[in-house]
Amino acid sequence: MSDGTVTTVSSNGTYTFTKPNREGITLLTGLGVEGDVHAGVTVKHRSRVAQDPTQPNLRQVHLIHAELFDDVAGAGFEVAPGDLGENVTTRGIDLLGLPTGTRLHLGAEAVVEVTGLRNPCAQIDTFRHGLLKQVLGRDENGEIVRKAGIMGIVLSGGEVRPGDPIRAELPEGPHRPLERV
Repeated sequence: MSDGTVTTVSSNGTYTFTKPNREGITLLTGLGVEGDVHAGVTVKHRSRVAQDPTQPNLRQVHLIHAELFDDVAGAGFEVAPGDLGENVTTRGIDLLGLPTGTRLHLGAEAVVEVTGLRNPCAQIDTFRHGLLKQVLGRDENGEIVRKAGIMGIVLSGGEVRPGDPIRAELPEGPHRPLERV
């Protein structure tokens, strides 16, 4: 499993689809990104709050691979870091291939445990009509393939900045493929 690099960090204190890029973000243990609308112990995504506001927040940090932007550009879509609401944009690490429970060491101190895949929603088509089909597809067996990044929880807080290294620490035991969270 190759390691990677943080290319961009983003956060927003209000509910909007995109998140502005920042010079750095602070990850807070057990909460998420300081000042971000999705930070908290319990779920903050509106659709999940409507279902059950007491469920744990397994989506404290959203990471997306910059290689996805390269792929969708080939289909005519211009997407930049932060546009899909991610907090951390990466390059050089196969986020979608990581097993559940992987610990991502970001920069000098921060550690994020991977909880699962982001489930892309219809808001992506509102942002760029037709983009949802690029980030949500089917494999050769007809199974749904989600490509819009991964979600995680903050195990150890710290500053994260563009250029920081990312090191993946795989969990013990069998590989548990990521599922949507």
